[in-house]
Amino acid sequence: MKILRTNTLRGPNYWSIRYKNLIVMRLDLEELSEKPSNEIPGFYEELSRVLPSLIEHRCSPGCRGGFLQRVQEGTMMGHIIEHIALELQELAGMSVGFGRTRETSEPGVYNVVFEYVEEQAGRYAGRAAVRLCQSIVDTGTYPQSELDQDIADLKDIYANSALGPSTEAIVKEAEARKIPWIQLSARAMLQLGYGVHQKRLQATLTDYSSILAVELACDKEGTKLILQDSGVPVPRGTVIQYLDDLEKAIEDVGGYPIVIKPLDGNHGRGITIDINSWEEAEEAYDLASTASKTRTVIVERYYQGSDHRVLVVSGKVVAVAKRVPAHVVGDGHLTIEELIEKTNRDPNRGEGHDNILTKITVDKMALSVLSRQGYSLDTVLPPKEVAYLRATANLSTGGVAIDLTDDIHPENVWLAERIAKIVGLDIAGIDIVTPDIAKPLRDVDGVVVEVNAAPGFRMHACPSEGLPRNVGAAVLDMLFPRGTECRIPITAITGTNGKTTTTRLIAHIYRQTQKVVGYTTTDGIYIDDHLVEKGDTTGPQSAQTILKDPTVEVAVLETARGGMLRSGLAFDKCDVGLVLNVAADHLGIGDIDTVEQLAHLKCVVAETVGAEGCTVLNADDPLVSKMAKRVKAEVAYFSMNPDNPIIQEHVRRGGLAAVYENGYLSILEGDWTLRVEKAENVPITMKGMAPFMIANALAACLATYVRGVDLEMIRQGVRTFTAGVNQTPGRMNLFDLGKFHALVDYAHNPASYEALGGFIRNWQGEKIGVVGGPGDRRNEDLIMLGEISARIFDRVIVKEDDDPRGRERGEVADLIVKGIKEVNPDSDYETILNEEKAIRIGLDEASEDSLVVILPESVSRAISLIKERQKL
Repeated sequence: MKILRTNTLRGPNYWSIRYKNLIVMRLDLEELSEKPSNEIPGFYEELSRVLPSLIEHRCSPGCRGGFLQRVQEGTMMGHIIEHIALELQELAGMSVGFGRTRETSEPGVYNVVFEYVEEQAGRYAGRAAVRLCQSIVDTGTYPQSELDQDIADLKDIYANSALGPSTEAIVKEAEARKIPWIQLSARAMLQLGYGVHQKRLQATLTDYSSILAVELACDKEGTKLILQDSGVPVPRGTVIQYLDDLEKAIEDVGGYPIVIKPLDGNHGRGITIDINSWEEAEEAYDLASTASKTRTVIVERYYQGSDHRVLVVSGKVVAVAKRVPAHVVGDGHLTIEELIEKTNRDPNRGEGHDNILTKITVDKMALSVLSRQGYSLDTVLPPKEVAYLRATANLSTGGVAIDLTDDIHPENVWLAERIAKIVGLDIAGIDIVTPDIAKPLRDVDGVVVEVNAAPGFRMHACPSEGLPRNVGAAVLDMLFPRGTECRIPITAITGTNGKTTTTRLIAHIYRQTQKVVGYTTTDGIYIDDHLVEKGDTTGPQSAQTILKDPTVEVAVLETARGGMLRSGLAFDKCDVGLVLNVAADHLGIGDIDTVEQLAHLKCVVAETVGAEGCTVLNADDPLVSKMAKRVKAEVAYFSMNPDNPIIQEHVRRGGLAAVYENGYLSILEGDWTLRVEKAENVPITMKGMAPFMIANALAACLATYVRGVDLEMIRQGVRTFTAGVNQTPGRMNLFDLGKFHALVDYAHNPASYEALGGFIRNWQGEKIGVVGGPGDRRNEDLIMLGEISARIFDRVIVKEDDDPRGRERGEVADLIVKGIKEVNPDSDYETILNEEKAIRIGLDEASEDSLVVILPESVSRAISLIKERQKL
């Protein structure tokens, strides 16, 4: 077997609208292409032994063990690999379930599609599944050590790439509220929401986190002074930078017991508590000094009591946890070392932050803490006796958290909320040492020991004991108060022809509303008509450039087939999904072999419209109009024929439509006909002579009208949008060259040639075509280009693209010529392979009042050649 290609989908896609995170692995079964699993000796038995958990896969039989039943009866290897890739991820702790396997038009080659949680882990699982199956086929076995390594590798990939527990708590709540989120490329930042409504966060730092407050919180001594001046109970303490000052500092805080910690530490690093001797103090000083960037150390009075973390979000206490340092409890039989091993076997403990609790690590600090209690790793603790392994209660060092949110005294709530405001933090983790959080601090000699910016949420979202608290909800209530927007309107445009012109026209209409419009086209990414990036930018990455931009208020996104196949859509849903048409183009590429499959792909845009949005469909195209059955949103149609039965029935039922009637672009709403503008006054229609441009204009009018754009603004938009080089390069660009005209258009498939013919046939004068076609199209498509050219042009010059896309030089031209001859063997044609030379000859030999139609590979080159003549 051989993996030919692997694509990672990250949004709604050809395979599923619901399951956005999918791996698509194109797999050549090679020698197994005609060999089902029941014909491979011992395969079922070994697979059942290696992965017994596959018994839970129901598959098409719909019952437990259904998949293994299929393997036993005989199924193809692609299907088996799909299930193994899913199961390997499950065994590594990633919950997945969706899969599809389909044979392509190439015999023995399959598309194996399966869900992933983390994309690198998903791709690894696909490779591992192929490796596992190939090993059983070749050797009859797959070693347990190899399987163990696969699962260990998957766990490592997942742990290293997964969101931290705090970020995950916020993201889960965002998903529950349908707030979109995007991982940004720098500093582990996330974006919540789109465009102008976006908010950013890094762990639990947000757009609202003041740099002054964060810097103050990082300065432990500065924080303590500010709080002390405000009457907040804080530990007696002082700051030193030299060991020589330690003895005096201990006297100043009232003697032992004391706490020594770094001035700028975090996560409990470098802190030693309950110090009762000079030897311990010296050692603690060295530890704290090393952990401090400035070699500055805080010496404080040690206060008896438990460590509590109070979480304040947007000025309100939302969670309280009592934190207990890493410890073990004796049973009278096991040594401390054995108790640690037993504790670490708890399935809730993992490495780092990848589980509710963190495993306890035995290091120099743990041994020191044990020694101070009179213990060693070999000590057998009496029943119920506790041995601590850390001085501080951080979860990251193996501590546990007990939720006490319902127990905190109201006066302590008031104090914590006041502290957060004093420091200035939008999200604050306030550390309090007190014997009893249910009593006011002043009554029990409790103190506030620290205020933390970017506090961790794990202890609150997943406490060891007590109720989990939805702290992510509090953050989102702050960032997106109920009723505020988190999205911008998104209009997605797809189809075979007309996408770019329609996209630009829709964007131009929206510009009349004074909104900042971001749009993507085959020419580039634009924001407010400023070019951001030049090129074919119709894929998801370009769309995300628009959605990430904090100035954009409206997104208009040309959405091409290639990006959808490679990566899926860039957004989870859109407000308007517009499908212009579906015709044979790019068939045979990306395993889209029929026009019906192409329609299924284009329908992804239609199906992704949210329930409150609108899908705009072409009623004149049967493949497009049928999409209405698959969408959940409201549907609106456009048509060049007001008597189209679909339009008639739709309007009768109260639906919305746009039609070309009596020379006007009109919108039908209920019993009313709202005329937008006469077609001949709409520049892109070439005075009403280009029917396909009229259809594009209808679609644009309807797509903006359903979003509430005022009719007068739509009218102003279509009147002022011209098919010129500046607004629509390569789309019906007509040039007056004195005695004749030249037209440049990027038509490159039979449907676009036919559409262009609707305009060309209206031209009074000789019609000369400089034609060609992309080399990656099917032979029959290229022949058809020749046939259409013979019907619409009086004279044809056949040229070729600079890039033959895998064909021999002259092969494309020969196929086009074949089509010309099939229509009219006596046609006036010639072949000039070089595109520039062909254009020059076409222009040189143009007759009076003729039209030279140039269908180039390079639009910019063609326009430059024409402009040279305009200067003569």
